Amino acid sequence: MPSKRSNVPPFIVMDVMAAAAAIEASGRRVVHMEVGQPAAPAPATALHAAQAALAVGRIGYTETLGIPSLRARIARHYRDIYNLVLDPARVVVTTGSSGGFILAFLSLFEAGDRVALANPGYPPYRHILSALGCEPVLIETSEQTRWALSAKALIAAHRASPLKGVVIASPANPTGTMMDADALARLIAVAEAEGIRVISDEIYHGLDYAFAAETAAKLSERAVVINSFSKYFCMTGWRIGWMVVPESLTRTIDRLQGNLAISVPTLSQIAGEAAFDGRAEMEAVKHGYEENRRILTDGLPKAGLDKFLPVDGAFYLYADIRRFSDDSLDFAKRMLNEAGVAATPGIDFDPIDGRHFLRFCYAGSAAEMHEAVERIGDWLKR
Repeated sequence: MPSKRSNVPPFIVMDVMAAAAAIEASGRRVVHMEVGQPAAPAPATALHAAQAALAVGRIGYTETLGIPSLRARIARHYRDIYNLVLDPARVVVTTGSSGGFILAFLSLFEAGDRVALANPGYPPYRHILSALGCEPVLIETSEQTRWALSAKALIAAHRASPLKGVVIASPANPTGTMMDADALARLIAVAEAEGIRVISDEIYHGLDYAFAAETAAKLSERAVVINSFSKYFCMTGWRIGWMVVPESLTRTIDRLQGNLAISVPTLSQIAGEAAFDGRAEMEAVKHGYEENRRILTDGLPKAGLDKFLPVDGAFYLYADIRRFSDDSLDFAKRMLNEAGVAATPGIDFDPIDGRHFLRFCYAGSAAEMHEAVERIGDWLKR
């Protein structure tokens, strides 16, 4: 029998992707807006570096915390983008952001600890915490807080029953909403004053349209920051990310990662370091997302989906579908089967009110966005 701790809910978006693939296998076309995955390839600089490494032939282990030159390059990134001088010793290379969350949760929390999460939010946060024996505490967000976790709501939850940690994300998945620097600073200050450890998911940094994202690393040396090459650098399948951690945690995480993974895949680390030299290419990709965002925010209201959350960053639009359905899972299935558009039901991200929402990913081409709007509009008029 499987362990009780392994009985976590599925990541529904992966089920949607499988259903879409089955439809395509039957010969029908599907517009993919379900998975948060860039359609563009990794930067040419990353591909060339990987090819050169493969030509040498030997790909061995690296140091557990990552190749030193990559850690130094990540630290330089914080100077270049955030005007923050960061010691490379605080940088940990991870197997995607997912590996970073496991390391962060294991190093900061004991079984039974309560960890606050914004609702709606990325489902693996709560699933990983549950599997590790922690208690995810969902805190509702609203239009009044621009769908972001507020310092007031965090303190209220802490007063009700003490919290040990909080996970924040800006830009957020699935909403695409962001916290400005002042709101982020207030939240971190309140959390740390109460002894609540802060983990900041910054995987969508770089993909900000409303205003520039701020890093928690600039606001607190105690915060744990998690980032990745997956989204901005279009390297999802390379499975490489990083953490910025307090100096007091580096040896702990070194021991954990050494036992869990030995090291992060070497080829991906080599490519990741070179990816930083491909920013001009990635900025062009970002401009494509901005155009896709415009197509959806202009077109979906005309198609019938006229209510959605602020589209500040990332590449998601979180649409309210209650005008048509109170069952987002059924709505997503019908839209896929009847209109050929794949999107993710809100219940994947919000077990409380997600039945009223659908997440659209706009990381594809402009032509696909136009096609999706047309298909959805025709379908909703039937």
